[in-house]
Amino acid sequence: MEFRPCIDLHDGKVKQIVGSTLGHTDQEVIENFISDYDSSYYANMFAEDQLVGGHVIMLGSGNEHAAMSALAAYPGGLQVGGGITSENAKKYIDAGASHVIVTSYIFHDGKLDINRLEQLVHAIGKKHLVIDLSCRMRDNKWFVVTDKWTKFSDFEVNAKTIAYIEKFCDELLIHAVDVEGKKGGMQESLVRDLAAWTSIPTTYAGGVRSLEDLEKFKAISNGKLHITIGSSLSIFGGDLPYVEVVNYCKKGGIL
Repeated sequence: MEFRPCIDLHDGKVKQIVGSTLGHTDQEVIENFISDYDSSYYANMFAEDQLVGGHVIMLGSGNEHAAMSALAAYPGGLQVGGGITSENAKKYIDAGASHVIVTSYIFHDGKLDINRLEQLVHAIGKKHLVIDLSCRMRDNKWFVVTDKWTKFSDFEVNAKTIAYIEKFCDELLIHAVDVEGKKGGMQESLVRDLAAWTSIPTTYAGGVRSLEDLEKFKAISNGKLHITIGSSLSIFGGDLPYVEVVNYCKKGGIL
């Protein structure tokens, strides 16, 4: 179990947002935190703490400069997502990203577009690709949601589909959309399912708010999954000390 940090960018600033409030014309975006520091500040912090595999997510337009700044500060240490296509993916790899992260580009019109996925793999190679299977539950099944998590796809997340999608990528990233950013605890059933279904490095995001939650996460996942924490962390205005999370995970989940 590794701690995978995050840098979420919105309007060019580092923020923590309730992701499920993005993309709605009739609803204001709920912002948990807006940082006084820029993206490179956090990238340098993660580099100093030797944390790898953290993700920089561009939430909408106007975030390219901030993303590039983070990649330049920690070349090879960060992944980047948000608006990635087969046309621009190599640009981010060349700028220092270890991987690019995609959801909506390969899941559009409610379906997995295998042609787009293959074009992406051809452009940068499987070793540089992270597929984000952020999902919500419907009819007691998990389905990938796209377009800032506003639309259900027909792609059910289960053992069979994960085994298929893993053939195209190096890692998986899964946000538990219904709990992400709300600091109300993790989606335990999803954690349990992902631990059983995945065979490549997989990072779970959503709801972890304490060291006790981390302990529970490690137990439920058998230490198999990586974890990212956003709004609950002290560096993003939360109560959970960043240093304690880093130390806990580096010690192999020992308090």
